[in-house]
Amino acid sequence: MNQIKYYFTTTDDGNLAYHVNDIKENVDKNRQAVALKMEYKNEDLVYMNQVHGNNVQIVDKNSPKLIENCDGIITKEKNLPLMVMVADCIPILFFDEIQGVIAAVHAGRNSTFLKIAQITANKMMKELGCNANNIKVIMGPSIHTCCYEVSDELVNIVKASFGEKFCKGNNIDLHGINVKLLEEVGIRHIRISEICTKCSNEPYYSFRKNPQTGRFAGIIKLSINQ
Repeated sequence: MNQIKYYFTTTDDGNLAYHVNDIKENVDKNRQAVALKMEYKNEDLVYMNQVHGNNVQIVDKNSPKLIENCDGIITKEKNLPLMVMVADCIPILFFDEIQGVIAAVHAGRNSTFLKIAQITANKMMKELGCNANNIKVIMGPSIHTCCYEVSDELVNIVKASFGEKFCKGNNIDLHGINVKLLEEVGIRHIRISEICTKCSNEPYYSFRKNPQTGRFAGIIKLSINQ
């Protein structure tokens, strides 16, 4: 049986991103500690240079460890951990225990508008044989509607593209939009963390709270139950 292991890091695990203002050795040390905690080799970790787009790549053990210009990665490779880094954007983890397929997705505003969650699900189904009924989705800690205020222009985009119900004044519901996109392709097993990274005072980085912040991560790994 395929075994899925996943984890959303916290500020206690430290910053995991090289692209923010941090010393490389610190990030290396933090990543190594998380690898030990999750029982994988740090050098196996696949992560992305996230660009707020909707490029989703299927990766395997021969892929580069850093996938350029990418916001979603999928694998059926055993013991190949996938990581998405965030500080308010939604880290979405997908898994199908039956087929043995996992994915890690960065769903900020732009990527959500570009339907990255739906693109990921469709790739899992069309290219790796997953069934919508078997795909489970977890949206990790992220900014919620309570704190996600945007411009009038963006509110109008949401209303026109997805519907008025995803707007509360100038605050928009990215989780709701992603759920709608997933349900459109038949996915029903969706869990959403209720933690708002901006206002909850839970130990997660928030760019809206502090633009000089680090990044926490959603990490997922597939292995075989012995």
